[in-house]
Amino acid sequence: MAAPATLRVVRCGGSTLHGARAVFSVDAKYLLCASGDFVKMYSVATERTLRVMGGHADLVTGIQLNPHNYMQLYSASLDGSIKLWDFMDGILIKTFTVGSKLLALYAPDSFEDSVFVVIPKSGERDTFQLVSVKLTKAVGQDLEAKELSVTLDDVDASPKCIAFGREGEYVASVKEINLQVYFFKQKQLNRFSVSAAKTKSGNNHFMCIACHPTEDCIATGHADGKIRLWRNFHHKKEYTFSTLHWHHDTVMDLAFSLQGTSLLSGGVESVIVLWRNESERQRDFLPRLGSAIEYISVSPDGTLCCTLHTDNRITIINSNLRFSRSIQGLIKSTNVKTGLVVDPRTKALVLNGEPGHLQFYCLQSDQQLFSLDIVQRQYIHQSGLNQTDLVKVAFSAQGEWLATVEEREEVTDPELQLKLWFYDEETQSFKLNTRISMPHEDHITDMCFRYMDEVEDESLILVTTGSDCVFKVWAMVEDTDPEGKYGQKQSVSWSCDFVGSYHNYQATNCCFSEDGSLLAVSFEETVTVWDSLTWDLKCTFCYSPGKIRNICFGRLTCSKYLIGATDHGFLCCWNLLSCALEWSAYLNVIVLQPDPLSEHIAAISWLSKDSSLFVFKPNEPRPIYIQRNFCKEKIQLAAFVPREEPETVGSAKYLWLRRSQLFFLTATQELITLSMKSLEERLTPSSKQLAVEESLPVTPFSLLLGKHRRHQSQEDIDLGKLVVCNKPEQDSPAVKELLHTPAHVLPSASFLCPVFINSLLISKENTSAEEVADEVEMESEKTEDDSDEERDVTEMEQEDTNPMELLGEITCKLSKSQEKELRKLRKMDYSWISAF
Repeated sequence: MAAPATLRVVRCGGSTLHGARAVFSVDAKYLLCASGDFVKMYSVATERTLRVMGGHADLVTGIQLNPHNYMQLYSASLDGSIKLWDFMDGILIKTFTVGSKLLALYAPDSFEDSVFVVIPKSGERDTFQLVSVKLTKAVGQDLEAKELSVTLDDVDASPKCIAFGREGEYVASVKEINLQVYFFKQKQLNRFSVSAAKTKSGNNHFMCIACHPTEDCIATGHADGKIRLWRNFHHKKEYTFSTLHWHHDTVMDLAFSLQGTSLLSGGVESVIVLWRNESERQRDFLPRLGSAIEYISVSPDGTLCCTLHTDNRITIINSNLRFSRSIQGLIKSTNVKTGLVVDPRTKALVLNGEPGHLQFYCLQSDQQLFSLDIVQRQYIHQSGLNQTDLVKVAFSAQGEWLATVEEREEVTDPELQLKLWFYDEETQSFKLNTRISMPHEDHITDMCFRYMDEVEDESLILVTTGSDCVFKVWAMVEDTDPEGKYGQKQSVSWSCDFVGSYHNYQATNCCFSEDGSLLAVSFEETVTVWDSLTWDLKCTFCYSPGKIRNICFGRLTCSKYLIGATDHGFLCCWNLLSCALEWSAYLNVIVLQPDPLSEHIAAISWLSKDSSLFVFKPNEPRPIYIQRNFCKEKIQLAAFVPREEPETVGSAKYLWLRRSQLFFLTATQELITLSMKSLEERLTPSSKQLAVEESLPVTPFSLLLGKHRRHQSQEDIDLGKLVVCNKPEQDSPAVKELLHTPAHVLPSASFLCPVFINSLLISKENTSAEEVADEVEMESEKTEDDSDEERDVTEMEQEDTNPMELLGEITCKLSKSQEKELRKLRKMDYSWISAF
């Protein structure tokens, strides 16, 4: 028996897309970028993820095309390895182990068997050096690359602070106020520096560097927003530089065009600037790109460029500075105040996105579906300003209604707004229905919808809890507008229906029971249970010491239980029928998440430096599943996402994963999950499609060939798929290996030829059968015909009783008469056709 699969922690999305400079394929049809410890390949035309290449054990810090084979890609990681990929097929060709942490990777054209990496200097803290790594050509997939030679000392760890000059003649590095240029042939090192004095716009510190592709010119970006163009740097004292200035803050990155006729720059203003002919008067802009620009990359053919942004967005731009495409990953906001919510319609994760926006994030594609502007105000990128932020969000059970809370911090009291949105089927988006100013006098701490009947609108209510020591019930009322000009959903609005409190304690959490008949509201150390029809207080539960941190009701067979977690490290279960404590456990629960499709509840604890997971049913105090120390980071939020199809599980302790999948959001805002599948199995079919198929051009010949293949396929169907079954060469492993292995990784033809020829040879058993057939042919025609008739009758009787015919399968074996006719056709002379 096969061993049962075990759960493993998988990083499933949210990884930073701007950890290293992106790379275009040589034909600019694909874009490759580092995403956590993976390398992703996107289609430029469709923005879809075509391939995910995993193998590194830590963050990928640099990717570069192999300058001597543009179908291959180098990747470097903090795990100390350099991997060589065939990115079109997703095949790992070689792994070179360097040993030290690799912080940046460079692969200049002029160096045949070497690449350059930035590594920490041994024995010194926060000191780095640029070294050349000799990549051995030894046989094998896992190799050691120990031949290192130091090129530059005391370099910056950022990949943007080192650039190679034209034809690899020199390498330039910047750090703080110093610029150093090393010439390989002359083995000469020149150092330059700028003034360290601070100005009104900031200091002169170097932030990034780029080298002209055809001339001896170096462009440097500075913290004060200036760009300096250095020339004549072969001489230590006779160098010159000119200055370009538009950015009001730090220049984040620079890149020259393919021919060097223009220079691209970007910074925190979310604007890419195109400088033509190194002149301040000849410049163009592409503004409003969303967030600060981290990296700029130019395609090898010069037709496209892309910008990587701090909000995990990739923007693809045409050479004429026009927006082309956008690939949006999970936006990492400074603080996820809304929690991790699942959209009932799309099954997307919903959380804070851009300032004042909700992002709907697709887990399958690791991309954003769309962004909803909630605050509807222009965000000003300036520190110290009190700006309106989105703090709470809740969906109704069917996703028809959306409730949001936005808040603006003030010195005296906050500004609050509660907004109710309805989903418009025509526009396929949410529209604002009701805006309520100052729904509470202090911060809103929690909110939830109630759902009881099939007709959602009739029983739908919203409950909010606040630090003003009350909870409020909001219900829909008919609009008095007789014209109804705003549509069906606009004929109703929301207003306060009930206000509840308990001993002037702060209300912290709220939730409804599965049938909506009960409402639980926590007031500091006490949990109160209310009748949702009459709003009578039914019972209270208290477990000292500690305030209630999370509460939730049990579901299905466990609906009579109420679960609560305190900030003093206790997990409690109360029985609603007996109004007594059922059980309690000492556990520091920071996240309590019930599964909406089963009785299971996930509790995540944080002890010392590790997060642990406990899955349990309220009617059983013993957990069903425990995984200690499954994450080194602190888990901020968690959510159960319903599966499209139930998962097949091999063990009873994994039944809680059958209908839903549990996702976690870490402190660094990366999404992780627990899965029994490998990376390849978890990829969606769209990401498994071959990139080569997408690159085929639609030409008249390809269309004609497609029609011919469809016509030939239709003929096969019409003929009942009567094909010759004896094709041993198609089943040969040698032929399969020859046809499916990429050409550039195949052995030599002299090695493959004997294997291929041998695979086509017919075995002796088949040969003896042909000899027997030749002997039979020498017999008399009459005897052969008689025997054929008898055999035909027998075969017809067997075919009538063959059940495989019902499945559309017909035996391909030829009768004796058919074999005889076939041999006669083979012996006929067709040479007369050559005359035509």
